[in-house]
Amino acid sequence: MSKTAVITARLDEDTLALVDRIAAAQGRSRSWFAAEAIRRVAETEADFMAFIQAGIDSADRGELTPHDEVFANLRERRRRRAA
Repeated sequence: MSKTAVITARLDEDTLALVDRIAAAQGRSRSWFAAEAIRRVAETEADFMAFIQAGIDSADRGELTPHDEVFANLRERRRRRAA
């Protein structure tokens, strides 16, 4: 079994009621719901941070598209969509 840790979070009454309602409907505990929610958000944030870092790394390598080229491309897309 993997190690676990206990954390404490304060929730307003409405959020807690929502958590309780969803957890009960799924046959889960508050603890399971909180752990799952934290895991999902942490994974999403980690993915986003990796995406941002990939862009930073690309920029550091000089792999950039000039501003004018980006806007020219957008104008062309808009023109084709309107046609």
